[in-house]
Amino acid sequence: MSIHGNSPLAGRYQLIDQIGAGGMGSVWRAWDLKNQVFVAAKVLGQHDSGMLLRFVREQSVRIQHPHVVAPGGWAAEDNLVVFTMDLVRGGSIQTLLGDHGRLPESYTAVVLDQTLQALEAIHAAGVVHRDIKPANLLLEPTGTRRPHVRVGDFGVAALIDDVRLTRFPGAIGTDGYMAPEQALGAPPEPQQDLYALGVVGIQMLTGLSPRNQVAAPTGRYGEFLAAITHEDPAQRPRTASIALQMLRQVGVPPGTPWASDPEPPEVFDQLGEVPPPQFQPGPSSGGPASGGPASGGGPGSYDSNPRSNGGGAFNPVYAGPQSGGALQGSAPSQGFAPQQFAPQQFAPTQQGFDQGYAATHGPPSGHQAPAQSSSMLYVALACFAASIGMALAAVLLILL
Repeated sequence: MSIHGNSPLAGRYQLIDQIGAGGMGSVWRAWDLKNQVFVAAKVLGQHDSGMLLRFVREQSVRIQHPHVVAPGGWAAEDNLVVFTMDLVRGGSIQTLLGDHGRLPESYTAVVLDQTLQALEAIHAAGVVHRDIKPANLLLEPTGTRRPHVRVGDFGVAALIDDVRLTRFPGAIGTDGYMAPEQALGAPPEPQQDLYALGVVGIQMLTGLSPRNQVAAPTGRYGEFLAAITHEDPAQRPRTASIALQMLRQVGVPPGTPWASDPEPPEVFDQLGEVPPPQFQPGPSSGGPASGGPASGGGPGSYDSNPRSNGGGAFNPVYAGPQSGGALQGSAPSQGFAPQQFAPQQFAPTQQGFDQGYAATHGPPSGHQAPAQSSSMLYVALACFAASIGMALAAVLLILL
């Protein structure tokens, strides 16, 4: 199947227009035929086992928080694998820096505060993001009002204290934003995300890219930024919660004090409106694997290409009969409560793969499915299982 064709992917997601591209594939605006909403769909086309593992890792992140955007559903058909997320329309901090240049202190403080709230939730779930940078701090289109940040792109995220999938030295992240120890291949630690956020903070205040930064700027937040970008990780705040307290002690202004500036920062809708496609899905029997969305989620960076060795977890679950039966993987449906995150929201690698997966087949009541339905379903599932098997084999070869 071509992603440019008119047929919905997995019988559910109608790809509308490409809105970005990253290291693993392309990002599309898509229409969810089941829920009748637009979503962002990250599509992995031609892939090797390493890319598939990294793709599976990203879709396995299930952290629900107003400032985190994580995958909600997935689907597979032929050589394409896709997961879907909330559609965030305001671009990113990178977009805003490109449009506006350096940002006011008050605006920067709000962005830092919201991102630290997100990191607090991410780290509480036992995850290190490892790729905090302007392109991965997505923005809702709020105009000149207070920004609404959503941390996205968990393609190189890792479990804290998890077994590494490679024994070869190498950095995982984006040059310039990686902490010194991360650039040397150190195991993932929360302080590395804090360092990266400090570099982003300096960039927002000065407009200077990481390679042109010398030290934290003078000013109200200079001491805070110097603390979280200390070269020695032991000298940085131990957690995002501590860093958030430090920032709020300095002061995060209420309201929109930047609105009085001659040219205040403004977050536009970067995508524009398009009408929903006029498509009436026909009856389906067997067919591709797919998974329904859950609350939370959102696109990752539309232009990130971090250095990565790949890896991740996959959590398929049993789904009841629908459209002749399909393999589903979906996020848990639960609301967000601060400081309430279960470790299983990001399942350990081996446990996720060891669970296996189940499928069901059977036509809807009153409908006679074609005789080939069952065999078509098994062929689709076998192809998808083969892809996962190849990825596992590659991991075992590395470990051995």
